[in-house]
Amino acid sequence: MTADLSPMRPTRDPRVTLDDLLEVVLNKGAVLHLDLIVAVADIPLIGVSLRAAIAGMETMLEYGMMRHWDEDTRAWAERSVARRALDLKEDENVVCRMSGGHLLTEGLYHGWRPGTVYLTDRRLVVLRDEPREILWETALDAVTAVRLEPERTVGGEERLRLDVALADGGRERLSAREPGELHALLTEACAGRATPALPFTFTPSAEEDPPLAEGHLWYHEPRRGGPLWRGGQGRLTADRLTWKSPVDSRPALVLSTADITAVRRLPAYSPAGEGSVIAVRTTAGDEVRLAADDPEAWTERLRATGSVAGSVAGPVAAARGGGRMSDRARQQEEGEPTCR
Repeated sequence: MTADLSPMRPTRDPRVTLDDLLEVVLNKGAVLHLDLIVAVADIPLIGVSLRAAIAGMETMLEYGMMRHWDEDTRAWAERSVARRALDLKEDENVVCRMSGGHLLTEGLYHGWRPGTVYLTDRRLVVLRDEPREILWETALDAVTAVRLEPERTVGGEERLRLDVALADGGRERLSAREPGELHALLTEACAGRATPALPFTFTPSAEEDPPLAEGHLWYHEPRRGGPLWRGGQGRLTADRLTWKSPVDSRPALVLSTADITAVRRLPAYSPAGEGSVIAVRTTAGDEVRLAADDPEAWTERLRATGSVAGSVAGPVAAARGGGRMSDRARQQEEGEPTCR
């Protein structure tokens, strides 16, 4: 039998719209390989060799492309916006800028006022854009202590807030999109600015425990159309495992280490390569899939935390509760690739 080696030819599907094409290019991306030779009278004169990747910025960042350009562009935009919004003083530089708010506790109104938190090398400011107003600000020299405190919201979700103690004895509470990052940057910015009569007493929190493992991870994120591998930053501490995409404001995965019951490697394929998939079983019976360039190191760290320590992270003979395992559960336990 001979294989059909006829060249591929373009086809036309009238059902495909421009929106469909844009969705594929932005979400999945396209790679172009073009070799072109321009000839006159059968004499080659010009050669063109083109290699290009086209995709949405989120897809580019998840695959580790254009990260430096994105970071530099965002930093430039933040400096430009901050300079116009805050009327920065001479030689004053913005350290970070993120969405947040200030808790007003004086007067008749008590509640959160949303805005944007600016940290410069001289002051901490909460600014409201419309109408433009500085809701609260303080010089870094007036800050005596800062710590992260958990607070339960009306919806029952626990969030970290930033408590700031001032030299006049006052205390202020701020919210921030990335409270841990703001706490670390504020602590660093204030270091060395204290007077001898007013030493700093920064209180570390459990959220800032040194990570057991930290680095680039792929997360098999559940989606309506099926799970999708996404690249981002993973962080494992003694208390929790988190994963966050570079384009998301909050972590898409927050898993307490106490809820991890088993960790094992799968011979499945991921963007990190063959055999790089890590399956994490939880107390709820769910399975979270991650992938890493160094899966062995991540697996060992995950097994050493929480209820996984001392357990056997290998195949099990039956499903939880003694019933028969489904085909999908059997494939997962036996290590058969089931990811798309």
